[in-house]
Amino acid sequence: MRVIAGSAKGHRLKAPKRTATRPATDLVKGSIFSMLENITDRWENVLDLYSGSGGLGIEALSRGAGWVDFVDHAPQCCAIIKENLDKTKLSEFARVHCSTVNKALKFLDKEYDIILIDPPYPDISIGDTITQLAGTKLIGPDTTVVVTHSPRQPLSEQYLSLKLIKEHRHGDSCISVYRKEDAA
Repeated sequence: MRVIAGSAKGHRLKAPKRTATRPATDLVKGSIFSMLENITDRWENVLDLYSGSGGLGIEALSRGAGWVDFVDHAPQCCAIIKENLDKTKLSEFARVHCSTVNKALKFLDKEYDIILIDPPYPDISIGDTITQLAGTKLIGPDTTVVVTHSPRQPLSEQYLSLKLIKEHRHGDSCISVYRKEDAA
């Protein structure tokens, strides 16, 4: 697993061992960021939920994001994210929150430009999490929400004001992109 573009291109990232973490492949990561580059030019504040190794948020920082908040509940993952941020020299542009996503959605208090959600594939409550997120002030009129999920776990076309604008499948991964309905 490595950073595929930007200032930290080529840096190898450490991944947690023996956890439910499934890091995004380079192909999926490349597709996510290609889609984002075609949808938005707002990269100032990024939120990486279910961060795992931090690969998606670090990729965003490497490609010019101004700030990333990482959220993962596993202490082992939080330690690895910090290690990967140090290795890529991007620590000063990030904060790691060792918390469940549901708790983080209650204490985080700023609007994000991009929200990356990469939950464990067996998590059947991801729709509930997206609904909870859609009802927070973390979502602004120009926020782009990207969810990676199993094709066996299809997502809805809409969660409150978040409407599906694009979906792409890569093997055993689906990438669903949402925006506020009035902003799409």
